[in-house]
Amino acid sequence: MADDADTKEADTNPQAENAKMYWSAVGYTEGGVIREVDYASQSGGLDPMFEGIKIVDCDTHITEAPDLFTSRAPAKYKDKVPHVKLDADGVERWYVGDRNFGSMGGNVIRKDKNKLLGRLAFPKLEQAHPGGHIIKDRIQAMDDMGIYAQIAFQNSGVTQAGSLMSLGDNDLAVEIVKIYNDASAEIQKESGNRIFNMAHLPFWDHAAMMAEAKRCHDMGLKGFVLPDTPERVGVPSFLSDHWTPFLEMCEATGMPLNFHLNAAIDPNTLTWDGFGFEQTLSVVATMFSIGNAATLGNWMVSGRLDQHPKLKIGLIESGAGWVPFAVEALEHQFDEMLPSKKGMLKRRPWEYFRDQFMCSFWFEKVAPKLLLETIGEDNIMFETDFPHPTSLYPGVQAHLKDVLGGHTPAVRKKVLQDNPARLYNLDL
Repeated sequence: MADDADTKEADTNPQAENAKMYWSAVGYTEGGVIREVDYASQSGGLDPMFEGIKIVDCDTHITEAPDLFTSRAPAKYKDKVPHVKLDADGVERWYVGDRNFGSMGGNVIRKDKNKLLGRLAFPKLEQAHPGGHIIKDRIQAMDDMGIYAQIAFQNSGVTQAGSLMSLGDNDLAVEIVKIYNDASAEIQKESGNRIFNMAHLPFWDHAAMMAEAKRCHDMGLKGFVLPDTPERVGVPSFLSDHWTPFLEMCEATGMPLNFHLNAAIDPNTLTWDGFGFEQTLSVVATMFSIGNAATLGNWMVSGRLDQHPKLKIGLIESGAGWVPFAVEALEHQFDEMLPSKKGMLKRRPWEYFRDQFMCSFWFEKVAPKLLLETIGEDNIMFETDFPHPTSLYPGVQAHLKDVLGGHTPAVRKKVLQDNPARLYNLDL
């Protein structure tokens, strides 16, 4: 959701996908409503129902610390890498030189553990829960929620490929990605292998992408996060041979691809003119999840899954309730709309899904209660989305008891531990 100023800048630089548009500026201004949280009654750790299960939260966000880049940059890049500035409107943002690289991401859990509603983040990081970016505080929050491990993603848009590509300095752009991945490896180590930040890649530069992908694997990182439609920033689509060696590497190493709300649609185009910020955000947040059906469909009709049958794909912050309809619809369309591709596509949509995809749920009740068998007990994971606006916070254990209480202990363990451990190659 971009404000008018952001939209004008993006129009003059469409390839950049400017990071200022990561979320609308209004979402970071003072305001909103604070929800009082009875944290003491909802932070008792793992419920006895899940004894013996190491719950893996497969979608959370680590806020990039203000000194993440400046503290790690080689001397020649010290004055060039991203840094945080306080703008005149009282909002902290990332900058590269004098160029606005956007907000610090979504941080709506206040440092007193209450939650901000109607906004995307507090204007300043100091107002937010320190577990957003300080690992010891994150570990404590995980223990309170009964979470053993977390799969984590970026919070800000500071590493967005479009913005980095438009810097006009490829060496600097690649270095920023490498610094981010170095920090991710440090987080993994500092957390005692409980927090696994997904790696980024300079995917616009084939040689640099391959070198960095190998380096990330060698550092022990557990997966990559990519956009579903790289052609939007001028990079060849996943149909291109630009991607083939990388996809072969992912197959060989078992490292998964993650599509985190990178659906092939822009939900901002789907809302009515005249809506206020909160109205628009409610619809957009919903459509981002459902839009993962496009990501799923793109891969299924592409032929890539037959070329790379061991490739693993995580649909993250996706939700799960839409999956049966989407796959059933694709089953129908395979028969009705793909007569010329029947020789190319070797499997059916349900087979592709079962073999190569994982989805995730957090707030849902219907999907985990009633649709697990249909979706596939081996294809669904759990997440909290901490510390984002839609996060399941703080009643994690109560929600899990409600939605998984009717399933067997073996199914609970699959969903909460075994499936994410298999996708991300975690030694639990």
